[in-house]
Amino acid sequence: MRRRKDQDHSESVAPRLKDVAKRAGLTPGTVSAVLNDSPAARAIPQHTKDRVREAARELNYSPNFLAKSLRAKRTFTIGVITEEIGDPYGGMVISGIESYLTQRKYFFITVAHRHKDEQLKQYANILVSRGVEGLITIDTSLNETPAVPTVAVAGRRRVPDVTNVVLDQDYGAMMALKHLKDLGHREIALMKGQPFSSDSEDRWRAILAACHELNLPVRRTLTIQLNADDPSPSLAHRLTSELLDREPHFTAVFAYNDISAIGVIRAVRETGRRVPEDISVVGFDDIRDAAYHVPALTTIHQPLRRMGELAAETLVDRIENKTQYPHEIAVTPELIVRETTAAASQEQLQTVG
Repeated sequence: MRRRKDQDHSESVAPRLKDVAKRAGLTPGTVSAVLNDSPAARAIPQHTKDRVREAARELNYSPNFLAKSLRAKRTFTIGVITEEIGDPYGGMVISGIESYLTQRKYFFITVAHRHKDEQLKQYANILVSRGVEGLITIDTSLNETPAVPTVAVAGRRRVPDVTNVVLDQDYGAMMALKHLKDLGHREIALMKGQPFSSDSEDRWRAILAACHELNLPVRRTLTIQLNADDPSPSLAHRLTSELLDREPHFTAVFAYNDISAIGVIRAVRETGRRVPEDISVVGFDDIRDAAYHVPALTTIHQPLRRMGELAAETLVDRIENKTQYPHEIAVTPELIVRETTAAASQEQLQTVG
């Protein structure tokens, strides 16, 4: 009876690394390198890696992450600070962060500060106190250098020891406005983002510079200022409706982002006008819904998922290798022409003229 009890007990004990090594006929060091995907695993043949993973599956073995963390005195955890949970822009960046960190076997914790400076500082301190090894911020303006390595995606300010992943706003604005000008549009309504948005000032400066270079007028009466904390299309919808009531004679709108462009299109349609036959609309970001909106949205594509991957890769490289890091990584946008832009008709030009 005692022998049976001891046998049952041994069968209930979780398999250990040396059990996997015995099953695979390899050394524990080789098995550990494969299962933890350490740099040493690069020299191990693929068929040997497959043998190790098959043995681990047969024994239902999984590495003890807590033990690994305690031995290495690390948490393998990253803090991600964003403005809103679930907004399309941040969601696509986080998707890229998740893809890279999962591949590198890191965890991440996401918090949203909702544009409150005090909450931003509090969350950063909490994440550091909980043991994160680095931070990634999204569309967030830092006021001081965090206590751990940090990468900012679309951070407005340059902060010492922080890498900024930024879009070339000048190129994006030039592509959008040149596209509209080439289609014959000159009276273009321009939209400026909310003051708290990290890209707002840079993008507006880029728009003004592009208009100057292209000899396009910037009219105060055709300028829309987003001014409320509302991530939905409703704010742009309301402001565009007001613009159409007081200044109906324009042929195109360059929206601050895709969400606001959707609001613009709805407002235009509610007046009986058509997009793009009566008014062309260009967005910015190329969120997932942009290609499936009706009509499909012409927009400036930001490689948001890739920006998230770059941020995560840069941060992990800094954490693990302690190497020199770039202060800025510039990303090039792309014009995506779909169905919301068309050539200005002679009737339109005569109306605005």
